[in-house]
Amino acid sequence: MGKPTGFLEFARKPPPRRDVRERLKDSQEFYLEWSEQEARDQGARCMNCAVPFCHTGCPLGNLIPEWNDLVYRGDWHGALERLHATNNFPEFTGRICPAPCEPACVLSINEHPVTIEYIEKAIADRGYREGWITPEPPAHRTGKRVAVVGSGPAGMAAAQQLNRAGHLVTLFERDETIGGLLRLGIPDFKLEKQVVQRRVDIMAAEGVRFETGVNVGYDLTAAELRGEFDAVCLTIGAGSARELPVPGRDLDGVHLAMEYLTQQNRRIAGRSYTEAETITAEGKRVIILGGGDTGADCLGTAHRQGAEVVYQLELLPQPPEHRRASNPWPQWPLILRTSAAHEEGGIRDYNVMTKSLSGRNGRVEQLNAVRVEWGPPDATGRPVMQEVEGSEFSIGVDLVLLAMGFVHPEHPGIVTDLGVDLDGRGNIATNADRMSSVPGVFAAGDSVRGASLVVWAIAEGRQAAHGIDKYLMGQSSLPSVRV
Repeated sequence: MGKPTGFLEFARKPPPRRDVRERLKDSQEFYLEWSEQEARDQGARCMNCAVPFCHTGCPLGNLIPEWNDLVYRGDWHGALERLHATNNFPEFTGRICPAPCEPACVLSINEHPVTIEYIEKAIADRGYREGWITPEPPAHRTGKRVAVVGSGPAGMAAAQQLNRAGHLVTLFERDETIGGLLRLGIPDFKLEKQVVQRRVDIMAAEGVRFETGVNVGYDLTAAELRGEFDAVCLTIGAGSARELPVPGRDLDGVHLAMEYLTQQNRRIAGRSYTEAETITAEGKRVIILGGGDTGADCLGTAHRQGAEVVYQLELLPQPPEHRRASNPWPQWPLILRTSAAHEEGGIRDYNVMTKSLSGRNGRVEQLNAVRVEWGPPDATGRPVMQEVEGSEFSIGVDLVLLAMGFVHPEHPGIVTDLGVDLDGRGNIATNADRMSSVPGVFAAGDSVRGASLVVWAIAEGRQAAHGIDKYLMGQSSLPSVRV
């Protein structure tokens, strides 16, 4: 695959990023583009490695060596066809997926891996520029009606696949626009919303019906939903955020990360928001609790709003810069990651546990914390955390953002109304075809897996579509995905 000696001739070279000083002035994507030759050189680095371990890292089973080779040869249209064969939305994964395929790349054993994610983005963007990505409505209709509840990447993937099978699909979204967290959670500087909208427009032209502003389970009951549709698919995400149960949590100025990010996305889009308080970091001392992707999204947003200083605090230890012996290739590397937002500034700190928040006149002014250390695992295999005696400290703060992850889907509403079984973590329990305990009711994405990656959400949506099609028709020609 690619050029036989390409990995020896060309170094890994991701596309350039906009200068930090410039990109902090706006909310546009920070990516720049490769030249044609640069993209082909990066495709040339893909080796004829016999066993392409990149497939083991990709939940979608993307045909990575094939489209790398086609890019190297300049066959961009062919590369797009192979990319779309397994991935409904490469323009999303090429921007916001952490690319688990890359650490599994054979080159990654002792070299920098192939730039798989960026090649994927380049193929998708080329496809739109050339007009190759167009609506593909089904040749026939089955007459079967399917409701998909939740319009994030899992819901969009399920809806598009089911529509391709000829079913009449209605995609319900409780917010005012289609896309879920793609639209309202992820900042524009990582994913500009016109990238989402152009795919929504294509799906609408293919025959998918969108219903926004409908909170299924309240505006539309489970009985009404099941009476109108032959099958239902819940792709409602893991909307219950992990909370911070400490004194002072109820002070003004303390917000869940998604309250902050969705308000900013609505503001940039010129839409109104329902919160009485405008949540902004402008001129403020900001503390973000949580070191993951959501925390980094808050960090980049706070920079663009003009924060005075931003701290990002993490309960866990700082990861190593390189793989430990216990974390070998091709496993996902548990290492320190520096996102584009971290390049822009901020103070990162680890082994910090928040004990309380304090303030005056009902508003937060101080975060009180203690250092912790992690000992050997206990009988359950979990490391033991202990507070470091005498390590208490405080930080002055005006805005605290809780980005500590999500625990499970929201239960009140459609989940409770349908009466589906839950697993031990509070997620919707399903079989291999993603059918729940209620016949004809399916679920996919974060509502089944817990909070995960966009590539897993798309894979889950595709698997649920296969299961629904088989349930409705007795068999399915839609692909079954390893999830």
